[in-house]
Amino acid sequence: MKVILLEDVKKQGKKNEVIEVSDGYAQNFLIKKGLAIKYTQGSKAYLEKELEKKDNQEKELIKKLNSVKEKIEKLEIVFYVKTGKEGKMFGSISSKQIALEILKKNIQIDKKDIKIKSQIDTLGTHNIDINLHKKVVARIKIIVKEG
Repeated sequence: MKVILLEDVKKQGKKNEVIEVSDGYAQNFLIKKGLAIKYTQGSKAYLEKELEKKDNQEKELIKKLNSVKEKIEKLEIVFYVKTGKEGKMFGSISSKQIALEILKKNIQIDKKDIKIKSQIDTLGTHNIDINLHKKVVARIKIIVKEG
């Protein structure tokens, strides 16, 4: 029997997917628990409507995140660090520290979204990517100075 999943079902599929399962599993588990509906012409129209709604939400989110990206890319964050002999830093700059500095500029970023390719443990300028969305990546300039 073909069904449309209304929620993610482990080892079966994701929400709004059309899957083929046995009649008993569909009737006695998926449909009974409200996890799926039978695939018919009416439910097909429902699915198309849901996918269009999801697509519109995705476009709206990307539009919002692009404006956040523009704000982030205008920023230059400066860290003043202590250095030892020969100008070597003690420790390194972490994604948590970067997220806190961005938060001070009234932009909320999750530290997990900050992708540091190599440790920031030297003085100078470093470019860091921030993954706001799989389609939106901002680049911020981090400046590390002796202080």
